[in-house]
Amino acid sequence: MDVRFYARPMNTTSTAYTASTAPANVLLDGYALPALTLPNRVVMAPLTRLRADRRAVPQPVMAEYYAQRAGAGLIISEGIAPSVAGQQHLTQPGLFTEEQVAAWRRVTRAVHAAGGRIFAQIMHAGRNSHPANRLDGSTPLAPSAVRAPGLLHTLDRKVETVLPRAMTLAEVRQAVADHADAARAALRAGFDGVEVHGANSYLPHQFLADNTNLRTDRYGGDAVGRIRFAVEVTEAVADAVGAERVGLRIAPGNPEGGMVERDPAPVYRRLLAALDPLGLAYLHVTDNPVYPALADLRPRWSGTLVGNTGEHEETTPLTAARLVSDGLADLVSVGRPYISNPDAVERIAAGVPWAPIRERNFHYTSGPRGYVDYPRHDAPDGARDQEEGQRCR
Repeated sequence: MDVRFYARPMNTTSTAYTASTAPANVLLDGYALPALTLPNRVVMAPLTRLRADRRAVPQPVMAEYYAQRAGAGLIISEGIAPSVAGQQHLTQPGLFTEEQVAAWRRVTRAVHAAGGRIFAQIMHAGRNSHPANRLDGSTPLAPSAVRAPGLLHTLDRKVETVLPRAMTLAEVRQAVADHADAARAALRAGFDGVEVHGANSYLPHQFLADNTNLRTDRYGGDAVGRIRFAVEVTEAVADAVGAERVGLRIAPGNPEGGMVERDPAPVYRRLLAALDPLGLAYLHVTDNPVYPALADLRPRWSGTLVGNTGEHEETTPLTAARLVSDGLADLVSVGRPYISNPDAVERIAAGVPWAPIRERNFHYTSGPRGYVDYPRHDAPDGARDQEEGQRCR
């Protein structure tokens, strides 16, 4: 296996490859993180699937789901609530009770038995929740009392969002501690590491953005104040489990969830300057056509960078390979294709197209349909999906 190390020099101005010439098999090269060696450069991105029970306990079918996808260089789990205060959905899995830890241990054992590696994504919803979606029925907390736009799913129906309550300083400190506690619980559950979700409108992103952080204390105002929560959370998690087992996900300029960042560059450059010396496992960056974060931030990050472009374009093996070949990323995260391709990496190796998603109404239901029933390309039903994938290319 050709293993490339995480601290290797990067040529960020390379123009030697294009999507039409970069071979997809560059994704099959091995890669060494600080504490983990990966057999390939494909990362399964976090995908919300809501298969926990109403106590936020992972269900047995989740072990099958993740084990099916163990061929990824690294799996990053769906977003996991670090506390009741961090819950977004009632059936989102958690890592704040020992029952949840024990259930996750069955998942990680299944992944490891299948030869895989898995990080837990710690995801605090902040304002992106509703009392009906929380075990204690509490009002969501946020940096400031700014309501999210749109509707939220509950178990029964879609509902209007609610006005969150602005966090006190004690509640900010508690949220930092909850992330660290969840990270410790993740390692007890057998995860290989954790990812802090600082992207896509979740709590750290709410502190970073212009319109969701109206604070006038040390956690608001200029860039120094806006990055403080994300820095404190990342440092606390790194102290809890070791920086080499911690990743951070960011999505500069992503408007998802009603986020507004008028000039992301200065804020995120300062964030990276504060975090780069920690020696994290990786930085996970979602690119944006308005602010090309990968091009701007790659030269400012000395460690491993995981690139993602799935928010604004379809990810294919060739577009993923281009990120690596052009020096914009060391690893590439793939989200939606993993819904219908449990063997996404094996399909790249075999030259088989990724299969399309058959049924979109079962992404967030409680059963196995649309979850663990997508075949591998070499299974009897795989030929049908392969033909369908060829027609969709």
